[in-house]
This record gives sequence, C-alpha cells and structure tokens, in this order.
Amino acid sequence: MSKTHEDMVVYQEIGEAAGERFSSEERRVLAEVNQKVAAGRSLAEVMDFLFDATRGIFPCDRLGLALVEESGRLASHWVRADYPDVLLGNGYAEDLKGSTLEAVLEHGRPRIIADLPTYLERKPGSRSTRLLVREGVRSSLTCPLVVEGRRVGVLFRSSRQVHAYDRHQVALHQAVAERLGQAVEKVWLLARAEEATRAYMEMLAFVSHELKSPLSSLVMDSRVLLDGYAGEMDEVARGKVAGMARKAEGLINLVREYLDLARTEGGALKAAMTPGVDLVSDVVESALELVAPQAEARKMRVERRFPDQPVRLTGDPELLRIVAVNLVSNAVKYGREGGLVRVTVEQDDAAAAVAVWNEGPGFPAEQRSKLFRRFSRLQTPELLRRPGTGVGLYTSWKVVQLHGGRMDADSVEGEWAEFRFRVPVAGPPETQRP
Repeated sequence: MSKTHEDMVVYQEIGEAAGERFSSEERRVLAEVNQKVAAGRSLAEVMDFLFDATRGIFPCDRLGLALVEESGRLASHWVRADYPDVLLGNGYAEDLKGSTLEAVLEHGRPRIIADLPTYLERKPGSRSTRLLVREGVRSSLTCPLVVEGRRVGVLFRSSRQVHAYDRHQVALHQAVAERLGQAVEKVWLLARAEEATRAYMEMLAFVSHELKSPLSSLVMDSRVLLDGYAGEMDEVARGKVAGMARKAEGLINLVREYLDLARTEGGALKAAMTPGVDLVSDVVESALELVAPQAEARKMRVERRFPDQPVRLTGDPELLRIVAVNLVSNAVKYGREGGLVRVTVEQDDAAAAVAVWNEGPGFPAEQRSKLFRRFSRLQTPELLRRPGTGVGLYTSWKVVQLHGGRMDADSVEGEWAEFRFRVPVAGPPETQRP
C-alpha cells in the first residue's frame, strides 16, 4: 500500500487488491452482484440493488456514483444514504482536470480518505469534501470504473466513522466495481439515448406544430385565389398558385406525419377506446375525403369495397384515422398515376380489417422486412424518386399495436402493392377485462 505525503489518504494498487482472499459470504454476495447487476434495466435499479446487497460486507452509510460526461466533467448521477440530509446529491458536477479524482481515474487505483475532517483542513478548497463532512461522512473509499480502457466513472462508498476502510475493503470494493462497470455503462448509454430521442421528439413536435398553421393558411389563401375571390387570373398565374397549394399540402402531410411520430415516441400516444366506432364512416371515409385532392391531382380512381352493414368496433377513431390516412395517401403517392386504388373493409366475429391496394411499382420481397420501421424507406429507384420519410407506416404500426391488432403488406414488384391492418372488434385485451 502506498501513501501520499498526507497520512489520511491512501491509494491502493490494483495488483495488491487482486490477491485478497474473500470469505464464503463475501463470495456469495459478489456472485449475486455479478448476476443481478448485469440484468439491471436502469441505473437506479442497479445501484439500489448494489447498496442493499453489499451493506452486510462493507461499512457503508452512503453510496454514490458519478459518471464522466462528454464535457470532461464528473457528475453525480445516483446517491443513496442512511440519513436524510444529503447535500452532495444528483446533479453535482466538477471538472476532472486538475482534481484528485483525475488521478484516481487516470491510474485506475482505488483511494481511501481515512479522516475527511482532517483532509478538509489541509484542502479547504474542496467543495465536495466540505459537503460530505457537513453530511456527517468521516471516511470514504473511491474506486474508478474503467471498461476496456474507457474511463466510465467513479464509485464512492462512505462511512460516518473514521478509518472505516482497509486493504480488505479496497479489494472487495474493487471486485464490485469490476462487475459494475459494464452494467453501468450499458444502462447509462441507454438512458442517454432515450433522453436524446425524447429531446429530438420534443423539438420535432414544436417545429412541426409551428409550421402547421402558416402552411394551412397558405393553402387556404391559394384556394381563395384559385376560386376567383381576388379577381381573375391568367392560366400561367393559376398554374403557379395551384403548384404552391400542392407543395404546401405536401408539407402539411409531412408535418402531420412528424406530429404523429412525436406523439408516438414521446409517450403521448394514448388510445381513447370508444365502443361503437363505425370503421367505414368514422375512419375510412374520413381518410378518403382528406386524401381526395391528392388522388384527383394524380388522376387516380378510388374504388370502395365496403360491406352493406356498419362495421362496429371498440377503438380510438382519431388514431385509426391516422392509419387509414397513411395507407391511402401512400397508395396515391406511390401508385401509378392514373391507376387504381382499391379500399376494402371486412369483418368477422373477432376482428375488422382494412386493406388498401394500388397499381404501381410495388416493392421487392427481400425488402419487406424494412416496412414499419421508423425512418426506413424501401431502396428501389422508383420508390426513392417519390418524396417520403418512412415515418407514416411506423406510426401506423404503433397505433395498430395499441389496438391489439396486426399490420402487414404484400406486393408483386412492378404490378401492385397492398397494405392492410386488422384489429379486434372488442378492442385490445386489456379493455375487455372487468
């Protein structure tokens, strides 16, 4: 064991700690930590388990985890203590550069501070030490978390007694840290990815919402001009205004898709299950009405195959309308100009189904697995020439899943494509429970 010029600070070499012998109880706890930590789904779950599982083999009144952030700062992300007045909590951060913890991470050596009040007297500028002493902490054991050479963070174990840790506890703490490193990095990266996705979706929803009103106003003004309310226009002007309206409508459809995606990914997609929804009049006909201008612009024929009797089901008509609009608008957008779009509604005792078929390029069978993925587009020259985001089908799939249904597609490349969904008439299983 090597000491600094300050007697209360001890750095433990890795090689020395590795040779320590553990009792049968300590080996049992380490084995349990190894098993449970690897299966942890969140940082809080992993650390709460670690705190509870290891207290019997360690002096421990406080356990903390700090992670190295991209900015080069070390930030506290989890703290748990036996006492209520935690002053150095989540969110506390300091620059690593020039700090004593930089050496802990750089050299991969655990550190003991055996007497924190005395250490603070000699280093009065240490804010973190001052806060810990105010909490009543008197000694600490710090261990770096390093995964395949990457400096992930630091694990802090603290006691309200001075000189609580020795060489044996260092070895135990280091063994725990070795098991913890990869699990912490995994859940931390997942949490950061989820946070980035959430922030992206919030921005997407905000921008899309701000674009929706001016685009709708632009379309309305274009229609007013085309209907002659502001005076007659020559054919060149009418063509320009009609083109502006079409482009604005295309952008409105794009905005709608992104708003739907933001709802889906942001957790705001909740189905208001309503009994007695008429699948034809409340959902499909409304979708056809919305898409009619696009179909007319491309001179496409729309054929309806609906049953004579209403198709009733329990579902959210607004969300199901999103699915129907996406399928019909895709059929119009990707279908052959002047071709046929056929919409079929069917029902049996258990479920109702909608299928949208169109003449057109279809898609190759080997790319079928790419359907219903977020931002995924089929990679064929014909389809890539058409504007699209790969968002609409993904959102539709999520809505159908929310209704306890299934979504599928078939095609003969170069001839036709059909997309369909099927949902239980009684709603998803949870809505059927008493």
